[in-house]
Amino acid sequence: MKPYRMKLTFLGTGTSMGVPVAGGFGSEQDTGDPRDQRYRCSAWIQTEQRSFVIDTGPEFRLQTLRAGIRHIDALMLTHEHTDHIGGLDDLRAYNYAQKQAIPVYTNEQTEQSIRTRFSYMFHPDKTPGSVDLKFHTLIKPVQDGDTIITPLPVKHGKMDVMGFRINDISYITDVSEIPEETARKIDGSKVVVMSGLRWDPPHPTHFTIPEAIEVANKLKVEKAYLIHMSPFVNHEKVSRKLPDNVHLAYDQLQVTV
Repeated sequence: MKPYRMKLTFLGTGTSMGVPVAGGFGSEQDTGDPRDQRYRCSAWIQTEQRSFVIDTGPEFRLQTLRAGIRHIDALMLTHEHTDHIGGLDDLRAYNYAQKQAIPVYTNEQTEQSIRTRFSYMFHPDKTPGSVDLKFHTLIKPVQDGDTIITPLPVKHGKMDVMGFRINDISYITDVSEIPEETARKIDGSKVVVMSGLRWDPPHPTHFTIPEAIEVANKLKVEKAYLIHMSPFVNHEKVSRKLPDNVHLAYDQLQVTV
């Protein structure tokens, strides 16, 4: 397949409560560096032909405004936790503009949770103007325009979470274990994104930053970007401790592949 130039925009890079969290908790860690202000995790991937979004957290409307997202060809959802789907209703504007349902790539568990929690979107007599989604259960690689989308199943504690390889970019959030079969699917990616919650102590459902570095080295990753970071990750200080191939992502960072 012809390699297409791609752009990855990090819409949000923060942990499940954002940084700082509601009530200002964690704000005592604020350095004044905008890279230490983090919306919930989401990403925008653009190819020559396609515009994809990964996850729609609670700040999704704000993320689309500051990134300038005018069109969404498809949505990829990693899992059903609120920090990853809380902004689904903000897709209504895209339905209005595009006049069609938005394709959604995810696993069956996430789809069923959304159908339950956002039941008003799927009722036969649903409210006019509600979000219109068309689910596709992603089990094996699919081609969407100039893009091959490969599912990357990983573990988030005991929970099954979906990562995605989009051509040469592999995106995995909320991960504590990468199965060997998934590692083989990641192999050869030019950019790998994964969570790095904090430096220490260990966490039952997320990689720490040292654990993410270890995984990046094991996978021989060319460039790794860490996301889902807590208020206790100081961008400047932690960046000094990282190997050359591992970087802390930050909101609105753009990476071209």
